[in-house]
Amino acid sequence: MTERKTVAEISMPDLRIAPLNKGLGAFEHSLEPKEIARLGWNLLREDLSLPTAVLYQEKLMHNLHWMQQFITTYGVKLAPHGKTTMAPKLFDLQLKGGAWGITLATVQQVSVAYHHGVRRVLMANQLVGRPNMEIISRLLEDEGFDFYCLVDSVEQVEQLGKFYREKGQRLRVLIELGVEGGRTGVRDEEQLQSVLTALDAQREQVVLCGIEVYEGVLKDEDSIRGFLQRAVDITRKLALEKRFGRQRILLSGAGSAWYDVVADVFSKAELGDSVDVVLRPGCYLTHDVGIYREAQQEILKRNPIAKAMHSSLQPALQLWAYVQSVPEEERAIVALGKRDAAFDAGLPTPVLRYRPGAAAPVAVPAGWQLTKMMDQHAYLQIAEGDEIRVGDMIGFDISHPCLTFDKWRCLPVLNPEYEVVDVVKTFF
Repeated sequence: MTERKTVAEISMPDLRIAPLNKGLGAFEHSLEPKEIARLGWNLLREDLSLPTAVLYQEKLMHNLHWMQQFITTYGVKLAPHGKTTMAPKLFDLQLKGGAWGITLATVQQVSVAYHHGVRRVLMANQLVGRPNMEIISRLLEDEGFDFYCLVDSVEQVEQLGKFYREKGQRLRVLIELGVEGGRTGVRDEEQLQSVLTALDAQREQVVLCGIEVYEGVLKDEDSIRGFLQRAVDITRKLALEKRFGRQRILLSGAGSAWYDVVADVFSKAELGDSVDVVLRPGCYLTHDVGIYREAQQEILKRNPIAKAMHSSLQPALQLWAYVQSVPEEERAIVALGKRDAAFDAGLPTPVLRYRPGAAAPVAVPAGWQLTKMMDQHAYLQIAEGDEIRVGDMIGFDISHPCLTFDKWRCLPVLNPEYEVVDVVKTFF
């Protein structure tokens, strides 16, 4: 029987790893989950260096199946936004779970996904700049790579047309619609017509394949429904005019907060069998206890399909860190900071406490909360007399997974016994 080793004791030959980075080290792609599981690492036995972000396998799978069931019930397609995790192993999980493709935001992200086997990408952003066009051009040399990006201006369409004419290639695009005060996107009918005219002039190189929106720039349901209906009306009109150069027209929207409203409006539009509705939520796979839990609670209130599923998304991402000092009766300092967790949408929430050697983690006392985070220190408010000491392990839920994932290169995946059964690598 192989002797179990902690992360600190593992040598390069043992795991075939590069020099250690945060927590676990950069595992080679050849290391299979069963090989990782055989190491016998367990969070509670202190086999991992803290702080560390962890994923919970059962909750990931629950969220994967929940969203796929929701999407399937509406009869639409799912292209989860990969910028949330930038983890090819999770992309693969989502694709094998039924996703139509992966959404990404930048050319660097697209390149990462392609080189890890993703062959259908919706880049929900404009493709601008010669170096970025060059990268996509090289990827398009693979005829099996199905790629789409957004356009919203005459200048952009002309630049794309000129570049890809020189390359002898065709680029598939969606017109992005926008709103006043929002970010990118066509604002009005005059701008839309100018972009359509530019696309007509560049039709041999820049092929219009659909319409895209991001409704998250709006904050109330009525205005969102109006915006989505505008997208439906434009899609219908352009389809009747035969302006699309793809046999199956794409109509895409939905971030992680209003995906139910997008599914409702788009699926009821009766656009015909030639239109594929593609939704792009990204944070559902790990969920959180902050902004996306609040959004999900609203979805469960207003959406009949979500309500009928009798379950919800579960937070599958946590951070664990040690108590490193208890300098005051009502304050402990935890070795966790802005370098480790998102703080833009609320500080991490302490939920579990574990003293090494105990039987299992327990819920933290009511009233514990972080009041401040520095680069590597978190201020934990406690009550006088609370049972806490240096070396205790605290588990934190987070708000906004996007800005937590990007702080970690490796995240261990745990089973319900806190055993490490896999490792997920990120590529930010």
